[in-house]
Amino acid sequence: MINEGKIMEEWFAKRRKSKVLEIADRQMTLAIDTVIELEKSIKAASKGDKIKAKASFERLSLVEHEIDELRRTVFEELTRGSLHSKDREDIMHLVKRLDEMADHVKDASRAVILLLDAKVVEELWDQFAKTAKDLVACATTLRNAIEKLGTDPPRAMKLAQEIDEIEGRVDEKYLKSKALLLKYANEMDAATILLLKDLIEEMEHVADACDDTADYVRILTVTREAA
Repeated sequence: MINEGKIMEEWFAKRRKSKVLEIADRQMTLAIDTVIELEKSIKAASKGDKIKAKASFERLSLVEHEIDELRRTVFEELTRGSLHSKDREDIMHLVKRLDEMADHVKDASRAVILLLDAKVVEELWDQFAKTAKDLVACATTLRNAIEKLGTDPPRAMKLAQEIDEIEGRVDEKYLKSKALLLKYANEMDAATILLLKDLIEEMEHVADACDDTADYVRILTVTREAA
């Protein structure tokens, strides 16, 4: 009876872990949606299309709220299960990072909206659009990595490594954006420069959060291979 009880406990723990990872996968899908909307918002802003830029921000805000709800659901599931404390900790870190990434996306999008009525040189908008494209690639790769956790851990590990490379490209664009900000500083007022700086920083934070999440994917990959 003791052995049977232990087997049942392990079975429930595995099912709980799979369910939590399914929710995390849904959270990741929504996180990608926020990054895509950020890219759309930046492209619209660069063309002076305020209506489309604001519509993207509104959609992004709704999705970000759902991500918050999913995070709470994951935490509730973790408290009900019999997972090992290390598994609980790693999964909690995973969903927290996804939530933080979405928060940075929303903050970046807020900066875009505030810049709609400001004078921003075209080269800066073009640079932001390139960075946003990399962020979409980063988030999409992360989602694929999370998806492969349950079926192909080695592939999940490889995708996590690819995220490092994408994050490196974002870092390069971050420096380029800062250089452009200095280049055109005399052509824009102080308030606009501060908002542009916020946008540059938040986009960098999105990439960092994505890369940090990939670190936990690596950890979960190792634990699932050992299971």
